[in-house]
Amino acid sequence: MLHHLRPAFTLVLLMTALTGLAYPYAVTGIAQAVMPAQANGSTVLQDGKVVGSSLIGQNFTSDRYFWPRPSVTQPDAYNASASTGSNLGPTSKALKDRVQAAVERLRQSGVSGPLPADAVTASGSGLDPHISPAFARLQVSRIAKARNISDSDLASLVERSIEKPDFGFFGEERVNVLALNMALDRTFPGKA
Repeated sequence: MLHHLRPAFTLVLLMTALTGLAYPYAVTGIAQAVMPAQANGSTVLQDGKVVGSSLIGQNFTSDRYFWPRPSVTQPDAYNASASTGSNLGPTSKALKDRVQAAVERLRQSGVSGPLPADAVTASGSGLDPHISPAFARLQVSRIAKARNISDSDLASLVERSIEKPDFGFFGEERVNVLALNMALDRTFPGKA
């Protein structure tokens, strides 16, 4: 019996060393050497302090800032340790109620007209840091009023903040909410 167990035990130890130690350390080392910013969470610094990540959304709720798309993470919105989609289908009453609440919030803030889908629905991860240019443009009047700045000045900032599709054709145009809000504070510092 020991004759059969010894090779199996040796193989388990060898595979554990290779796949549980050597491979993860090699991948981590390569990632740190080739793309250290991404390997360390794509953190965003302001005055030497980490204020967020360019890959994980944050929950801005003030009328003076651009709002992200809704998040379904629990117990708090944009809880990075609870990344998940809602898994609610199109006939779900909970989904209908959530979308209706998002629509009502936007209507109460003064938004009228058609709403882009990302204004009222969560992303697959619940942590999307981007919104569509349409949703960003839709918020200009609310923020301009709250900050006492002109709509046109703020609209110009939004247009400069639009990120193009990767390599010119992968994905869609988008706006990183954290980057836009940081640019908003830099561009209109006394208006925060």
